Amino acid sequence: MKVEPPYNPLDKRNLGVSVADAMLERKPVPLPIEESFTGAGIYAIYYTGDFPAYHEITKRNRKNNFAWPIYVGKAIPAGARQGGVGLGENPGTVLFGRIREHASSIQQAMTTLEIADFACRYLVVEDIWIPLGESLLIQKFEPVWNLFLDGFGNHDPGSGRYNQQRSAWDFLHPGRAWALKCAANKRTEAEILASLEVYISKKITEGR
Repeated sequence: MKVEPPYNPLDKRNLGVSVADAMLERKPVPLPIEESFTGAGIYAIYYTGDFPAYHEITKRNRKNNFAWPIYVGKAIPAGARQGGVGLGENPGTVLFGRIREHASSIQQAMTTLEIADFACRYLVVEDIWIPLGESLLIQKFEPVWNLFLDGFGNHDPGSGRYNQQRSAWDFLHPGRAWALKCAANKRTEAEILASLEVYISKKITEGR
């Protein structure tokens, strides 16, 4: 006889799902976000533009559907990085600032991307639930800029580290001045685009 385990609303995963679902219920807002707000939390960025490689993503996000984020992220208080998660660290405007950083990266990649083609859902969350909420959203949507085209969330590595390889994101969407100082990516644009097409096609086949 099959035994069905009882649903536990306080199970860690169920609590994480509730956080992720709460964010997905938020109304998407255009980037960049103009009005500052306080708090840490999670967010999802959506693309609706005409960059050919993202055609299938755009198709799922247009007409206010916003069904497939191109990137999911989190912003935690500075103290949480030193083990202070859940200890009441003052988050300041860390979530607002992180989303603004992403908007700036997009604006700098003006030859391939338009900021008007992006929207964002975000949710201010108690810091202890932020990593779990982000992980579940990435698992659910497998966003292209998280799991395939790496580098969107990178920061300037600083002087002396520009010998490292330029990220695939910066190679496909050039514009960030610090990234242009990095060494060339080992793959060609054609190779990256071909692999990207395979990745997106695979996700569609899996029911994305």
